[in-house]
Amino acid sequence: MIYDASSFVAFRDFFDKYYYIKGQIVWVVLGFVFLALFSYFDYRKLYNLSLPILLFGLVLLILVFIPGVGVYLLGAKRWINTGFFLLAPGEFVKLALAIYLASWLSRKEKGRLGAFLLLLGLIILLVILQPDMGTAVVILSEAFIVYFLSGGNLLYFAGLIPAVLTIGFILIRISPYRLKRLESFFNINQSIESSSYHVKQVLIALGSGGIFGVGLGNSLQKYAYLPETTTDSIFAIIAEELGFIGATFIVIIFAVVVWRGFLIATKARDNFGKLLAGGITAFLGVQIIINLSAQTVLLPLTGIPLPFISYGGSALIVDLCAIGILLNISKQSSL
Repeated sequence: MIYDASSFVAFRDFFDKYYYIKGQIVWVVLGFVFLALFSYFDYRKLYNLSLPILLFGLVLLILVFIPGVGVYLLGAKRWINTGFFLLAPGEFVKLALAIYLASWLSRKEKGRLGAFLLLLGLIILLVILQPDMGTAVVILSEAFIVYFLSGGNLLYFAGLIPAVLTIGFILIRISPYRLKRLESFFNINQSIESSSYHVKQVLIALGSGGIFGVGLGNSLQKYAYLPETTTDSIFAIIAEELGFIGATFIVIIFAVVVWRGFLIATKARDNFGKLLAGGITAFLGVQIIINLSAQTVLLPLTGIPLPFISYGGSALIVDLCAIGILLNISKQSSL
């Protein structure tokens, strides 16, 4: 699907219609190598490595702001130039935080809510400054889910949710492009030349697909009508070409992955394994829900890629590493 969705823009921009797929094949191979390694690496060893892993993630988040190291692209500083490829620290931090919180919260202790919120606030601040509100929402959701699974009091969330929503609304109001996206979401019936262009093109792609789709390779939206066809909006291309049937099949696969993840969490032998599996499944599931909801106009558009499918090396490798850890937790639980 990446080759199909990218062939036109790849030839237009790089005179090579295989440009994106050649890069993605490298990431797929590396991702499955790491998946295999982590599936055999005893997840319990991550317990003692959790703090160094988190600190490394925080350092990466800071490096994006260092001139000459961080890369300013598409109006944001979300990447680090390693000299060989662009690294997105936000993707690594999702997994790093899941590992650290699983380690920390697997032990019973009192009065940790303040420290939990302080740590979470620091990470969210660094991500928001990039700016990357979509990733901030995923990290926030992941952290709250792990805290809840560890036995956190629901009354705490009742007080925190209004505060989080208020802060989120303020961040949207003070950011013109975020405000425009929100206005587009609530006013999708305005003219196609207005700020809702992306939303309209998504709807055209979904509507054109119908029940059975226009056929593999026959998308019209991939000819630069729909923005971000290889990343955030690739699901719209899938729905256009494979129709409601194909799109439903993709959704069912994702639902099975999330269900299996939480099932592995319930069967883990120790609290660390339970929380780690829950945290990994949480950040994968939240990303899936946000992306699919945005591509079906149930939520405003965000910059969240579709796990395992969207173009991009950092997200794919991290997601496959996470699946490898889940496989190891499942394997250790059955021994």
